[in-house]
Amino acid sequence: MKLRAALAVAWRGLLANKMRSLLTMLGIIIGVAAVIVMISIGQGATAQVTERIARMGSNILMVRPGAGFGPVRGAAGAVESLTLDDATAISALPLVRNVAPELNRQVTATAGSQTWTTTVKGTSASYPEIRNLAVAAGSFFTAEDTEQAALVAVLGPTVEANLFPDGASAVGRTITLNNLKFTVIGVLAPQGSGMGGQDQDDMVYIPITTAQRRFTGRQNVQVINVQARDAESLNTVQDEVAALLRQRHRLSSQQADDFNIQNMTAIMETVADTTKTMTLLLAGVAAVSLLVGGIGIMNIMLVSVTERTREIGIRMAVGATSGAILTQFLIEALVLSLVGGVIGMLAGLTGSRLVAVLAGWPAVISPASILLAIGFSALVGIFFGYYPARKAATSNPIEALRYE
Repeated sequence: MKLRAALAVAWRGLLANKMRSLLTMLGIIIGVAAVIVMISIGQGATAQVTERIARMGSNILMVRPGAGFGPVRGAAGAVESLTLDDATAISALPLVRNVAPELNRQVTATAGSQTWTTTVKGTSASYPEIRNLAVAAGSFFTAEDTEQAALVAVLGPTVEANLFPDGASAVGRTITLNNLKFTVIGVLAPQGSGMGGQDQDDMVYIPITTAQRRFTGRQNVQVINVQARDAESLNTVQDEVAALLRQRHRLSSQQADDFNIQNMTAIMETVADTTKTMTLLLAGVAAVSLLVGGIGIMNIMLVSVTERTREIGIRMAVGATSGAILTQFLIEALVLSLVGGVIGMLAGLTGSRLVAVLAGWPAVISPASILLAIGFSALVGIFFGYYPARKAATSNPIEALRYE
């Protein structure tokens, strides 16, 4: 009953000074809203990046030419140390399921009067299985097409939409890539954006042998995608690929690798840890607003104690204990912070959804972030409300009754 009475008194105090109460809660409102928005954006980014990497496959290795960074060791991809023969040798390893080399070039594609600048990806027939790609129409090219360096192409949906705006299927039609005519044999299902925000649908896939003979004139490749039989054997496959390439490239024990291997599982873990750290950092910065709000609560509670000095004296004179006075003012501070926290929670939920809709940034709203923000705001109210409440509870009742 005493608690209900204290809550009622605290609520009447809030309503009696609406503007002052709102301004006092403003720091808490902003702090809670900012914490929820920052955490939701960080968790959304983590989920999006993890989903994109998982879509590429957790049992994938990406082998690139180059060993590292700096003036001595060539940056990854900056040297030409990988060939189709390397890819063929890797495919013979016992724990390797599929291998797909890559070679990318920017080209101008035309179909009739339509022109579109896009990326040609030369690869092998196993690429769709490695990258979890689905063919929406027609088919992907075969190993035989690769052996014959056939002039066939598979389009991403973006390329199809821009080269064939009439809406009819591109399968069976002809496109020109840098003045070479290709027959479209398939169109892939939409993939969306990939790592770095690149449109994965803005791509033309052709046999890698065709890309080498018709576009580069070299046997080198930019990436070798290696799919292990399962995720458990990925580290073993990585060691075997490294040993095989060192042997094939005749590197002595004193020489550094002229290639680098990226483990998709390790990348996923690193990205998740990095985004988690950034989320905590952003939430920590946002929590500063909660501390500012707490200082505001302390300030207004000190003013309230001063304004109600005679009331405190009267309560003590009629038998109120110091503990009762302390509890009353602590509850008032707690109510201020909790009401501000609830308003901030609603503002944070709305802000997270607005960011997701307007900015196109993913946001994941978790109950944990809401509980964290509300709980922290309550602790702020108690912490910063204790000193004013303590001051009221230790007032001298005689001096308080004399206060004008």
